[in-house]
Amino acid sequence: MRFMVIVKASKESEAGTLPSQELLEAMGKYNEELVNAGIMLAGEGLQPSSKGARVRFSGDQRIVIDGPFAETKELVAGYWLWQVASKEEAIEWVKRCPNPMPGTEAEIEIRQVFEADDFGEEFTPELRAQEERLRAQAAEWQQKR
Repeated sequence: MRFMVIVKASKESEAGTLPSQELLEAMGKYNEELVNAGIMLAGEGLQPSSKGARVRFSGDQRIVIDGPFAETKELVAGYWLWQVASKEEAIEWVKRCPNPMPGTEAEIEIRQVFEADDFGEEFTPELRAQEERLRAQAAEWQQKR
C-alpha cells in the first residue's frame, strides 16, 4: 500500500522561515531510516504558498489565483510517499518523526494512494495499459533529466 504523508504548514513555514540545522539533521536521520527500511519512495519540502498558485475550474473557465493563501492550517509544507503494509505501519512511522515545526504544535496527515484495483471495472484493461505506459514513460524521462 502506498501512503502520502503530508506535513501541514505553519505560520513560520508560510513566512518562508527555513528549518534549523538541528531539524535538518534530525529529518535527514529520519529519512535515512525510512530509506533503509525500504518504505520511502519520495519526499520533499515545499516552498511557501506565496510562491505558488491555484487554478480554479468553473465550467469551461480556468481562473488562476496567485498565493499566498490565507488558511495556513489547510496548506502543505512537505510530503513523503511511502510503501508500507498498512495504515497502522504508516502511523507508527509518523509517530517516530521529529516534530516538523519545533516549538509549535504540528500536524502530519496520512492518506492512502489509490491503486489501479481500487477503481473497479471502470478502470478498463485499455486504461490500465495506458497507465502503465505513462508511468514507464515518466520514469524514463526522469532518468534522462
